Amino acid sequence: MELEERQVHVDHLKLDMYVYRLDRPWLGLPFPLEGFMVQNPKQIEVLRQHCDHVFVDVQRSQTPIRGYMAHPRQHEQQRAVVRHVDTATLDEELPRAREAHAQASQLAAKILDDVKVGRKVSVEDVRNAVVPVVKSVLRNADAYFWVTALRKRDAYEYSHAIHCSLLAAAFGRHMGFTEDVLVNLATGGLLMDIGKTEIDESLLSKPEALTAEETEAVRKHVENSLRIIEEAGIHHADVREMVLTHHERHDGSGYPDKLMRNQIPLFGRMAGLIDSYDAMTSTRVFRKAASAHHALQQLYRHGDQLFQREVIEQLMQCLSVYPTGSLVQLSSGEVAIVMAQNHARRLRPRVMLLMTADKVLRENFIELDLMAQAEGEVPLREIVTTLEPGAYGLDPTELYLG
Repeated sequence: MELEERQVHVDHLKLDMYVYRLDRPWLGLPFPLEGFMVQNPKQIEVLRQHCDHVFVDVQRSQTPIRGYMAHPRQHEQQRAVVRHVDTATLDEELPRAREAHAQASQLAAKILDDVKVGRKVSVEDVRNAVVPVVKSVLRNADAYFWVTALRKRDAYEYSHAIHCSLLAAAFGRHMGFTEDVLVNLATGGLLMDIGKTEIDESLLSKPEALTAEETEAVRKHVENSLRIIEEAGIHHADVREMVLTHHERHDGSGYPDKLMRNQIPLFGRMAGLIDSYDAMTSTRVFRKAASAHHALQQLYRHGDQLFQREVIEQLMQCLSVYPTGSLVQLSSGEVAIVMAQNHARRLRPRVMLLMTADKVLRENFIELDLMAQAEGEVPLREIVTTLEPGAYGLDPTELYLG
């Protein structure tokens, strides 16, 4: 049988891979010259001290060998980093954000429907969906978040794809990635769960715990998604890594490869986080949506368990203490919705007053910049708590706020 080997960087080496040869002589290392099966972390640590990469026998390995495993994680620090600043005000960007959101929504629905009936994903449709979103986010991210907060969500699979695309672009902007990288992130966010279109809908919405067999069936969506984007001709490593690794977890409890810590590509770590965040803040058949603030707090509690704590902290900085679209109660007793962030004073965003202190819906909604209040102004309004979605019967999508 002909040997089939793959180069694997030591940062990606995993248990049950068969190391056939090294990038240096075997001499001086405690391993047999004919190769060996990796059986414990100590072996990986020894290789890390002496090698940059190894060659793995595909047929004798019991762990899948992915294309990205040939590359070191260090390449993530080599990306160009830029400092993004808003080039439009919230009010200036709102019309363009509405247009971008409408186009992304229409095309996302078309893309998912095409896959459902057996058609290939159109690369042109994907690009036309994500590029306007990225450009709007670059000009003023708050505008796009405000627009999405005021739009009713479609079926979960459609809205989840759109929101993950937006979150990925905004997260990437916060991290200082260049525009072309943001397009890759937005594309990955849009497509990372596209394989679920081939999964029985009853499994995806089942309120009870899934059986082992059902769980395995649902997990197949990762493999499905990867095949779908490859058939479409989408081969960029950033997108592939997001699709393949967004269900991996920091402690190794994820799937499909049980990667741990830095074995998970940065964009996979980011994708897993935004995927979970959007799922938590979405209404599902089996549970109500959590507030954005509560979801972020829950994710933070799992720092260095399910998700890398530093990445969680970056997402929290990106979305701020009170994310745009959050319902909040002020010290005056009034209820408001967060419109935009004041990045210099994160506890004092721009809000819109919706209810009086007596919890009566206002006849006229008033915009208020909590940071622009004059010193000594009485009463000085501050946010005292966040509210769950639907509190006091409020649904911002029905109030014609924007």
